[in-house]
Parts: sequence; structure tokens; C-alpha cells
Amino acid sequence: MEYISALVLGLLGSFHCIGMCGPIAIALPLKTNTWPARIASSLVYNIGRTLTYGILGFIFGLIGKGISLGGLQQWVSIILGIIMILSVIFPVLFRKINIEKTTYKMVSRLKGIFGKMFSIRSYSSLFTIGILNGFLPCGLVYIALAGAIVGGEIQNGVFYMMIFGLGTIPVMLALSILGNVISVRIRKKIRLIIPVFIVIIGILFILRGMNLGIKYISPKFDKEEPTQLECCH
Repeated sequence: MEYISALVLGLLGSFHCIGMCGPIAIALPLKTNTWPARIASSLVYNIGRTLTYGILGFIFGLIGKGISLGGLQQWVSIILGIIMILSVIFPVLFRKINIEKTTYKMVSRLKGIFGKMFSIRSYSSLFTIGILNGFLPCGLVYIALAGAIVGGEIQNGVFYMMIFGLGTIPVMLALSILGNVISVRIRKKIRLIIPVFIVIIGILFILRGMNLGIKYISPKFDKEEPTQLECCH
């Protein structure tokens, strides 16, 4: 269930990300001599992005592991779920907290490196652009990272973010190969679905934290096995 939500979030979210990452995808220095080369070079860029998401998944999965060991996994899951729902219901509150302001310097540096990479038509430059693109600030990536934390294990965090990245590939691949092929009207319609899906994920996070024993939706958290010393008493 968690990985399906990551895949759908990536797929729907990619329509939202067209606004920020679209210009980068369209301007990629793809190899254009043949269609197979064009597709392969676009895939290299998208693999780079997905690899970055996997690295972020490792970091936040590690955080989730620490939270799980501290016995706070249930509360963190509930809190993150509530934040997701509030971000949709009361977006004005979250607009005042402009996280991106703190990342402007990083973005400007990345854009500077992007500029150099865009002048080089090679697989290595495309892979580098993809790696760097994965670090650009994005609200949907933050939501996916919340899923990586809630997983409670490092491997869960990596898989969650990698699957999220794979979900973004179809739209971003089509965009980089065919240009602005998706009409604004279609994008607007799909963007209306994204808040609904975020609320659904938030509800699932809350249910997960409530430890209700419902398979796939709210499974029981594993409790520590009693030690041999405790068993003997």
C-alpha cells in the first residue's frame, strides 16, 4: 500500500512539477541524431533524478529508523498525516512559511552548474543534471520524504523514494522528448486531483500511527521481544 501511494504520488505529482522542472526537461542537451539516442539520453537524466531521490530516501529512512527505535514512530506518523491534511485545507498558513527562501542560494548555485552542463551534449552531463535536479526544493518531494520517514526502516525509505522517482518518469520523459506535449487544460485538471490524493495519504499516515491492526492500512507495530533474562523471571 505504501509503495503504491509513492508511485501514484510520483505520477500525479509530475504534472505539478512541470512548472518548475519542465523548462529544464525541455532544454536538456539530448542526443538528437536518432530517436533511440534521444530516448536513452532522456532516461539517463531521469535515472539521475531518481538516484538522488533514493539517496534522500536513505537519509530520511535513517531518521525514520531512529524515530522507530525511540518508540515515536506512531506519533510521528500521526503528526505528519495531520500536517499533510492541513497543508491542503489551509494552504494560506503554509504560504507564509516560505521554505524555499532558505534554499534560494542552493538553487542559484545549482542553476549555475546547470548552465555549464547544458553546453555539453553527453550522457555524463545529462546524468549530472538529473542528480542536481533531484535536490531542487519541491513540495511534493517533501511529502514523499515524509513517507520515507514513516516507513521506519532505511530500506523502506530508499524504496519509497525510488518508486516515487519512477512514478515521475513517464511525464518527464515525454516532456523532454516531445516538448510541451501536455496541454495546460489537462495539467490543470490533474492538479485538482493532487490535493485530494495528499489528503488520502495524510489519512493513511494517521491510521498507520493509530496502530489499529488493519492489514496494509494500519498494521500493528512490532514490539520488542522479551530478552532471555526477562523470560526466566
